[in-house]
Amino acid sequence: MTPPLPGHLLVDSELEAEFERAIRSTPGGLALTPGQVQPASLDLRLGPIAYRIRAGFLPGEVPLETRIERLAIGELDLGGEGGVLERGLAYLVPLEEQLDLPPNLRARFNPRSSTGRCDLFTRVLVSGHPRFDEAPAGYRGKLWIEISPLSFPVRLKRGDRLSQLRLQRGEAALGASELREIYERTPLCFEGERPLGLDQVRIDDEGCLELAVGLGGREPAGWRAASHTDVLHFSAIGAHARHEFWEPVHAPEGRCIIAPGSFYIFASRERLRIPPELAAEMLPVDVGIGELRNNYAGFFDNGFGWREDEAQRPLDGGTPAVLEVRAHDVPFLVEDGQTFCRLRFFRTSGRPAKLYAEGRRSASYQDQDLTLARAFR
Repeated sequence: MTPPLPGHLLVDSELEAEFERAIRSTPGGLALTPGQVQPASLDLRLGPIAYRIRAGFLPGEVPLETRIERLAIGELDLGGEGGVLERGLAYLVPLEEQLDLPPNLRARFNPRSSTGRCDLFTRVLVSGHPRFDEAPAGYRGKLWIEISPLSFPVRLKRGDRLSQLRLQRGEAALGASELREIYERTPLCFEGERPLGLDQVRIDDEGCLELAVGLGGREPAGWRAASHTDVLHFSAIGAHARHEFWEPVHAPEGRCIIAPGSFYIFASRERLRIPPELAAEMLPVDVGIGELRNNYAGFFDNGFGWREDEAQRPLDGGTPAVLEVRAHDVPFLVEDGQTFCRLRFFRTSGRPAKLYAEGRRSASYQDQDLTLARAFR
């Protein structure tokens, strides 16, 4: 008898097989399409209306529809060309997808890369569950997304994809010893094309791989969101000149001071690669080592930064991770090589049919360095 798989995330073919079973279109909503499927995640789409709400809230026993009745102070039609969500305000939008999970599947959600790079704060809510960005095993019902543009007013429309879903059986996260064994066989971090040895990286007791910010050797070293900009058209690729929304950040001698409340884009010092049978999630570092909020969008599908020859043998290299950063309260000194985030790795059920960016390289972040969202040219 074949032993059962250890805990794992579902990959693309399994996610697509769950269409209209565990993952359904809402009544009258847009049909699910294979184009939403990533190696270990599914893009979720905005529904037809955005409710302007007075305050965010934690889901719980009160139905979300009741919360909307009490907190909504306006509605915005997202049909056609969509509508403009104002900076600093909060909105609640129903998603086009809903769930009908069996008892052995639970869901997690995260912002997509472009969402984080546009400084859109988002979190997914489900009725009756008092935590953001997750749905418990057996959950049946609608999905909602809270959206707060923090740097720019943004035009969104029905069908735009701001968040991702991943489905999980059992406990899929790797422990520290398992991750070290994998790293010894297949290094995950590089300096240029040179793999970093296990003794040159840090894996903490929770099994997370730490990454540092890379300021040295980059000019500019980062980007800072400008104030008082025009409206950002989220889904329009290359619609905006970079200088209209961003200011360059310089780091003489590998140091810079970031201002409280401002939003920054940096890149990791290490070049990262995710093997075909793994995915990863970016987590913040211990708040005790810096007053920073970082990493709004940090899920890495199988194959991020991964390159291989025709025999599927890995090639050295990798891709820097982009870091989204906001300082709290006081100006904060950032230095090249400073630990900025952690990566938690997850088993998937196997190698997906397509790795990250396979067949769509020009529309992905596979070859990024200090790369802004797709809306900027």
